[in-house]
Amino acid sequence: MTSPSLPLPARSEGWGVRLLAFLERSHARALAILVVLSLVSFLPGFVTLQPFDRDEPRFAQASKQMLESGDFIDIRFQDEGRHKKPVGIYWLQAAVVSAAEAAGVPEARTTIALYRLPSLVGAITVVLATYWAALVLLSGQVGVPARRAAFLAGAFMAGAILLGVEARIAKTDATLAACSVVAMAVLARAFLNRLSPLPAVLSVIFWLAVGLSILIKGPLLLMVGGLAAAVLSIRDRSARWLLGLRPLWGLAIVAAITVPWFLAIWLKTGGAFFAESVGKDMLAKAQSGQERHWGPPGTYLLAFFGTFWPAAIFTAIGVPAFWRERRMAWVAFCLAWIVPAWLVFEVLPTKLPHYVLPVYPAIAILTAWALLNGDVHRRRPLATIATVLIPAIPLAIAAGLGVFAFRYDGTMLGPALPGFALAVGLALWSWLAFVRDRAVSSALLGVVSSLALSVSVFGVAQPLIPSLKLSPRLAAAARSLDCAEPRLATTSYREPSLIFLTRTDLVLTDGAGAAAFLAGGNCRMAFVEKRDEDAFAAHLSQTGLTPALVTRVRGFNINGGRQLDIGVYRTGREGASPPAAQGQQQDR
Repeated sequence: MTSPSLPLPARSEGWGVRLLAFLERSHARALAILVVLSLVSFLPGFVTLQPFDRDEPRFAQASKQMLESGDFIDIRFQDEGRHKKPVGIYWLQAAVVSAAEAAGVPEARTTIALYRLPSLVGAITVVLATYWAALVLLSGQVGVPARRAAFLAGAFMAGAILLGVEARIAKTDATLAACSVVAMAVLARAFLNRLSPLPAVLSVIFWLAVGLSILIKGPLLLMVGGLAAAVLSIRDRSARWLLGLRPLWGLAIVAAITVPWFLAIWLKTGGAFFAESVGKDMLAKAQSGQERHWGPPGTYLLAFFGTFWPAAIFTAIGVPAFWRERRMAWVAFCLAWIVPAWLVFEVLPTKLPHYVLPVYPAIAILTAWALLNGDVHRRRPLATIATVLIPAIPLAIAAGLGVFAFRYDGTMLGPALPGFALAVGLALWSWLAFVRDRAVSSALLGVVSSLALSVSVFGVAQPLIPSLKLSPRLAAAARSLDCAEPRLATTSYREPSLIFLTRTDLVLTDGAGAAAFLAGGNCRMAFVEKRDEDAFAAHLSQTGLTPALVTRVRGFNINGGRQLDIGVYRTGREGASPPAAQGQQQDR
């Protein structure tokens, strides 16, 4: 192995290296610790975090409607077809909720945590598969113990902010990332050991991962893996190594997984699914910034320092080492995994942070190797300044949440302050360790700081900020309609989370429509945003109806960045006359 380009200062190994040496003695021990790190990182807030608008409740609601209708072919959101992604994630979510109902879990269909379980399993799989991929890539390399680097790479993924967020959101990206890293680990085995036959079981695992990924999110893994395979084949001037994957087997396996549903949805929708998913969703993202998610080239690179914190800072310092060793086969594989796909995502006008998640495991592996190889140290240009971001990120998050909670809820987040202090303190310790030339210890402290931050933000702070929980508070008000067939309507506040937490037949209307809705019968409730109340009151005066004001729900809608004030109005119970008196309760 080529020696580092800069001379390293004399130093002892530090406790971080000794800890990794202890963990590497047993795969079982290393994997068990990675599972624990994952659970500590991903579970806080898993149950208490409200459905996160807009994508998460759209997925969950569509899965819920499958259970309500018994139609597991078409994907619908209320009365409209949701023809953007294939059916895989909806089946996984529906299966979990159905099992929970069979086990007697109350209100399983509106319990968002159940719909998140596939994402949680996917995120844990990403961490463990990163460990496996690192072993595949680094076994036999001189200078860096493969198990040691594999554990560190897995720990980086467990602590990564982006994966932690996706583990808590009931949509496709954590499970897609799991399929991606599993498939890429097998592809790495085929490339690095192309002189020996690939075991049949690994070929089957590869094609199962590809097939499942297509059923979950279409061709994204094909793009990432296909670009990597093309670059590596050009590098070697041969693509014969791909024959080790047994492509004829692969076509049969992928077809068995995907064709039955694709054929069924084609017949059921008359081809409308493909017209919308390809023509209106995929191509729209390639042509313009869909749904206001536009960003210039370089957006992912800037976001990387937050989404892959804390490891991103060490990655940036290690880039010269990656480039220096680019001719090594395993480094070339990682770069082929990362660079072509990253460039495609940067060129596309639609920018969403999770798009680049499937390449993060390769970055984690390169970063772990560079740290253990001595290429990440304080003598790198700007290294000490760059590592100031380690404590800066948790400090900024803690301060931002504190200011938000005080402004919109008048709370000080006191119970979360010890956790925030611990996260910031560990991050400062991480920075000091780096300054003292203990880079590996610094990296491990950064991961532990990330765990403390996760517990503080998701487990302690967010339940104390009711202004962010508009839909759960409105849904709680709706439960006061204790009758057999309650009816609900809402005006300008139309977030998918409200539909998911209340009723699929929630009526979306305006102020005048809400008044007409309430006049249409008893046991009805309308959520009327303040800007709609003039029209609501004017129409009520024409009907002679005086519904009860049950409560007012005030909060902050992240989508649109607006404060909202919503009046909750109801008519009487079934068989009773609409109440004439208005209640005065205020829900703050």
